[in-house]
Amino acid sequence: MKKNQNEITRRNFISKSAMLAGTATLYHPLMAVEPSPRKIRIGVVGGGFGRNFYFHEHPNAIVEAVSDLRPERKKILMETYGCSKSYPSLEEMVKDRNIDAIALFTEGPNHVRHALLCMEHGKHVLSAVPACWGSVEEAEKLLQAVKTTGLTYMMAETSYYQQPTISVRKMYEKGEFGDLFYCESEYHHDGLEKLYMENGKRTWRYGVAPMHYPTHCTAHLISITGERLTEVACHGWGDDSPYLKDNVYNNPFHNESALFKTSKDHGFRVNVWWKGSFMNGERANWIGSDMSFYAANGRSESSIVKKTKKMGQDDAGFVQSRPELIPYDQPEWWKTDMLPEPLRHNSGHHGSHTFLTHEFIDALVNERKPAVDIHEALAYTVPGIIAHESALQGGALLKIPQFD
Repeated sequence: MKKNQNEITRRNFISKSAMLAGTATLYHPLMAVEPSPRKIRIGVVGGGFGRNFYFHEHPNAIVEAVSDLRPERKKILMETYGCSKSYPSLEEMVKDRNIDAIALFTEGPNHVRHALLCMEHGKHVLSAVPACWGSVEEAEKLLQAVKTTGLTYMMAETSYYQQPTISVRKMYEKGEFGDLFYCESEYHHDGLEKLYMENGKRTWRYGVAPMHYPTHCTAHLISITGERLTEVACHGWGDDSPYLKDNVYNNPFHNESALFKTSKDHGFRVNVWWKGSFMNGERANWIGSDMSFYAANGRSESSIVKKTKKMGQDDAGFVQSRPELIPYDQPEWWKTDMLPEPLRHNSGHHGSHTFLTHEFIDALVNERKPAVDIHEALAYTVPGIIAHESALQGGALLKIPQFD
């Protein structure tokens, strides 16, 4: 690829990445805003979800080109990012030597294929979730490509930068939880069936397995503690819906519930539910020996529970502790200097989109690994693949392969 003054020095990047690759240690840059003249020229692909980011506002980014197979969506991308250059397909965009990186917001089953195509042409990659689709083999191919090319790969997982998740991460790093021995996370999204059909045709979402979309939940724990998920038993529920009787994924479930064991021998319960009578949302509860954090759930606001020495009795007369319940006033972290001034505004998925924009660009500018790099991305994604296999086997306990 033709070099220009904006291009990251690949040799330096590889040497720095080599020191960091393969670790499962926490790496949570505070994203201090330091001025830099470097500009990252980015291409954006996918005019659905892809229109919801803010590369055009970042002081270190230039939206060089956009692409979508649908002309109407391509037009929306051009309007959103104020970009006059467009391509009819990703296959054409990757040939553009002015582009340093590509943000992939394409269909889930195509993420690995598209990421590999970008890296083959020397482009850094920001990919929508999940990192891979339904197979460990895809995970292995993606990891190998990142290692071979030395290019930056980041997964755009929104739960990493939800405002409550940022708060909990700060609390954990201060040691306020004691031993954070349990977490429970849920991705409840009744109504997704509306996306299964379009213009009388099936979309790629038709009948998709819930646990093939686990990252909105798994990030709630892994991004806080750094532990990995090592074993899982999962159960699914379905009904007589035609979506479950005839889909390319052979998936019989609307909802799946998994209990994971972590590398610290902790328990982690994950629900991915797409049909039923429940409160929708993406949220978690983090339970520790000294303190717990309960995220707002549509019925109550966020709160902290702290252990005290006060004792009382339950309704049967048995001795019981009296913890302190403290309402939590959620900070709006997007208003702070964690972001450059132009990005200090609210955005989608609990304010996460501006953070994802900045983290990817800042990682490239400063030649560092991004928070949700390839190892984190696979740690979030692969456990769901194995969880779905467990559900298909009636809840069998299965080991989860590791990619650190």
